[in-house]
Amino acid sequence: MDSETAAKLIRAAIRAIPKGEVAGYGEVARRAGLPGRARLVARLLSENDDAKLPWHRVLRSDGRIAFPEGSKGYREQSQRLRAEGVRVENGRVRGQRAAPSVDEQIWGPAQD
Repeated sequence: MDSETAAKLIRAAIRAIPKGEVAGYGEVARRAGLPGRARLVARLLSENDDAKLPWHRVLRSDGRIAFPEGSKGYREQSQRLRAEGVRVENGRVRGQRAAPSVDEQIWGPAQD
């Protein structure tokens, strides 16, 4: 599969995340038919210039915002999620988990 097709599939998977819900990078990749390509999702989002793409709904698999705490991106993502009714505390979504990665589905959640 060429990179443009993969990017289209990833963007479609991100657009399909309902308002007020989140998904992990790995889950987005899986939904796009690209299991194991979480880093590709992250790279695509880092290069995103589509203002309508709901990038803020994509989190780390443990429900945390990937931006450094206090950064502009961190604040913007937190604000966008809260505006959709998502509870964010200390950079982590509470009350719902990002969809588990394949590893978490097989082995269970990572221990903090």
